[in-house]
Amino acid sequence: MEAFRYGTPVVTSDTSSLPEVAGDAAFLVDPLDVEEMAEAVWKVIHDEKLRARLKERGHQRLREFDWRATAAEVLRVLEDVGRRALG
Repeated sequence: MEAFRYGTPVVTSDTSSLPEVAGDAAFLVDPLDVEEMAEAVWKVIHDEKLRARLKERGHQRLREFDWRATAAEVLRVLEDVGRRALG
């Protein structure tokens, strides 16, 4: 998220929760494949259109992780659970 905030193109692992968080805003690679990682970094450094696309998608993705929206949704869920618990 910080890289997205600063407009930095992201190359990250295609495992764990990272693909879910990054969506299509990052270049996803197998973290055990050093050649794939190196190729991805090379592409991001040398492909201006790819960098621009990742930067724009990163900014878009960042808007989907707004803290206020997240807090509002958590509050909504807690209120719903509370109503159900009280009958």
